[in-house]
Amino acid sequence: MKFSIVLSTQPTTFSALAYQGKLIENVSRIKTLGFDGIELAVRDPALIDVSSLTSLLKEHRLPVSAIGTGQAYVEERLSFIDPSKGFREKAIGRIKTQARFAALFDAIVIIGLVRGKRESDLDPETADRWLVHGLRACASENPGVRFAIEPINRYETNLVNTARSGIELLEKVDKKNVGLLLDTFHMNIEEPSMTESIKLVGDLLFHFHVADSNRWYPGAGHIDFRSVFETLEEIGYTGYVSAEMLPLPDPDVAARKTIEYLQRF
Repeated sequence: MKFSIVLSTQPTTFSALAYQGKLIENVSRIKTLGFDGIELAVRDPALIDVSSLTSLLKEHRLPVSAIGTGQAYVEERLSFIDPSKGFREKAIGRIKTQARFAALFDAIVIIGLVRGKRESDLDPETADRWLVHGLRACASENPGVRFAIEPINRYETNLVNTARSGIELLEKVDKKNVGLLLDTFHMNIEEPSMTESIKLVGDLLFHFHVADSNRWYPGAGHIDFRSVFETLEEIGYTGYVSAEMLPLPDPDVAARKTIEYLQRF
């Protein structure tokens, strides 16, 4: 397994990120700490100097593990299930742009909060139909890019909270380049057993996030990471394990403690 950590390419109100902005400084720091790759949280690729970013990553020999897309929802409220057709189409267009950007780095596109949150006046069947449509549209236009749907806990969204509901969605989407991302922070809230959920997902697991039970760095809470890593090894997972956590007590300490802890496994 390989280890990466999330860096937001722009400042954001989303708090569970070790590093934000200051790309030259933070890419260098991530490399120095010993991470194998970097996960980029990107609101909109149009806001990025792609040439400079590519050169920076090449200089530090840091592959991109995945592209996080949640800021499109957090900052702009774009989602696949917005009541407005125009906003739904804009969300789909943004993810298609994200996929073209991800293709430059052979990176996975994460589908997290951008799927949206179903409001009480939207019936579940319609929300489900819009979500499946959005995912199919993005995956079909970018067949060479892998998309990873992330089950997220009930306090952040009411769509796809568990590994099992993620698998059910994959069956509806029916695209080989669409899989799942599991996150230990969300799993700790929603899954009866993290290890059984990992086994359930199996080779549909495209990407993996780690944070402890309190969303601090791994080792700062009560999650049994040894059993998690043993199960990942059991299913033959060879992708990235990426740290998405609060920058506490400060970004550098959180990142350093993360890589020191993960390297034990």
